[in-house]
Amino acid sequence: MTVSGEKIQATSDIPDKILQTVSAFPSMPKAAIELRSLLGKEDASIDDIEKILRHDPGLAANVLRLANSAFFGMPSKVTSLKQAVVLLGIQRFTKIAFGACMNKSMGAAVAGYGLSPGTLWLHSIAVATTAEALAKNRKFAESNDFFTPALLHDLGKLVLGKFVKAEQSKIDSMVADGVPVVIAEKEVLKTDHAEIGAFILAKWSFPDDLISAVWWHHYPDSSEKSNPHADIVYLANLMCHSGDDSMPAEAELNLPYSSVLDRLRIQPEQYKKFAAKACDWLQKLSDTLTFG
Repeated sequence: MTVSGEKIQATSDIPDKILQTVSAFPSMPKAAIELRSLLGKEDASIDDIEKILRHDPGLAANVLRLANSAFFGMPSKVTSLKQAVVLLGIQRFTKIAFGACMNKSMGAAVAGYGLSPGTLWLHSIAVATTAEALAKNRKFAESNDFFTPALLHDLGKLVLGKFVKAEQSKIDSMVADGVPVVIAEKEVLKTDHAEIGAFILAKWSFPDDLISAVWWHHYPDSSEKSNPHADIVYLANLMCHSGDDSMPAEAELNLPYSSVLDRLRIQPEQYKKFAAKACDWLQKLSDTLTFG
């Protein structure tokens, strides 16, 4: 398959058992597909959203639970979908609903990465919101979707987790010698969670620029074609890991490439301030939402 002029293909190096697991990975939840179709639609309405959510009361409840978290800074507690839409706006609310919907896929513990239930999803929501805020700060067109690739950037971990666990000693040994965990993962497994995530998004028929953003979210400079989505998701992910020890596999990822800062015209001090804000958002999420 071709992504933004680049070729992502299953090479003979990737073990068949991993590729088979990718092939068997579930489709995106129906509600998520329907909610995603509303993003960017100027004529989307609360009725469209309610039509999607009314068949899943549990999902509707989780949407309100997420919207009411301190993370989103609502002025008062909202008790209905319509009230939430009035306060947040259709597009903002739809993104929150899409994020809540993906909790069904991303809320479980992830073997191999040391992630307890909810950790991956909470991190993903924080990265998605940080990416959206960064894009707005950098004055990228609102029609561009930075929220979705940021939300799904670590989706590949759901596939690779058990394979990482099986090879944990080899990966840990390389990391102990100073090898970044993503490179150790690639060396041992012949692939990494970013590449696998790109395969999943391609399977779900996502646009090329969003697939590329997931593929290069650790190493945007390795992409053959400059992609602001990859730069934004990369920085947002880094920001949400700053000072965070809940995801030890990412601990060494704390200094951004100067090339990315240059492309986005962000000064180091601006980056540090934004990173502090991102960590605060993540803490607010963690304080409000618990999983077991």
